[in-house]
Amino acid sequence: MSIYFILLYFFVYGFLGWCTEVGFAAFKTHHFVNRGFLNGPICPIYGVGVTAVITILTPYKSDIIVLYILSVVLVTVLEGVTGWAMDKIFHNKWWDYSDMPLNIGGYVCLLFSIVWGFACLFIIYFIQPLVHDLLAFIPTIVGIILIIILGITLIADLYVTASTIFKFNRRLAAMEKIAAEMHEISEQIGQEIFEKTIRAMDRQEASKEKLATATDEFKEKMQDTASGLKEKTQGTAFELKERAMDARERSQEINEELRSRIASLHARYHESTDKPGRISRRLMNAFPKMESRQHKESLEVLKKRWKR
Repeated sequence: MSIYFILLYFFVYGFLGWCTEVGFAAFKTHHFVNRGFLNGPICPIYGVGVTAVITILTPYKSDIIVLYILSVVLVTVLEGVTGWAMDKIFHNKWWDYSDMPLNIGGYVCLLFSIVWGFACLFIIYFIQPLVHDLLAFIPTIVGIILIIILGITLIADLYVTASTIFKFNRRLAAMEKIAAEMHEISEQIGQEIFEKTIRAMDRQEASKEKLATATDEFKEKMQDTASGLKEKTQGTAFELKERAMDARERSQEINEELRSRIASLHARYHESTDKPGRISRRLMNAFPKMESRQHKESLEVLKKRWKR
């Protein structure tokens, strides 16, 4: 089988796979959802998977049992490797079969592998002969031009999508950093309230002790003049009042600074969750079970906010 036909098969089955995903999503949600990883009407994993099945397994076409078993194994390996690679590259899990029985890491599961096996049989015995005859009618030069145009478009689409995902991950990281700063400020406020409460309790205990001491001194020093006692009391009261005012001023300054920081962080956080890009929103709609490995909570916030 020539490289020419392999490349054409890739684009044809990538498009047919995209149509299958869109049709399945429309059946489930009753509206159009672009279920492809890329923006264009193509699912590369279908193109690679079906082309690999056709290229590698056609020699086993005469034995349907062997063909089926090998198809199940091949598509399972391809889906598992693709899911794992995309997870490691983009730090996001794009589909998840964890709720399905007999799954491996959520990337593959027995039920879908069995279904893909039957789909491969249908393609090899019924679809592939039609596709090959159709492509054989296309003049070779036209086919080459189509491959070049579609290849360039695919690479550009892949670049734009990958750039968007990396930018999206940076947004999630920024949201998480802001949330951590807000949590730190909350901890500071809580710590200050705690310290103020402890200081107030200490002052209360100290006041009780001073009152008891003053009472004892008053009893022991009855000979002190009334004017001297009044002057001493006024001096002490003035000193305490000044200390209280200084403490209130410092507390107000700290509170104003914390409020200003919280307001600034809240505005930045809101800005990070606002105005989703078209591609980012499309990817979240296409992969509703997408899970961020590093910023899970931030991704859940965006999912809820962008659904509004």
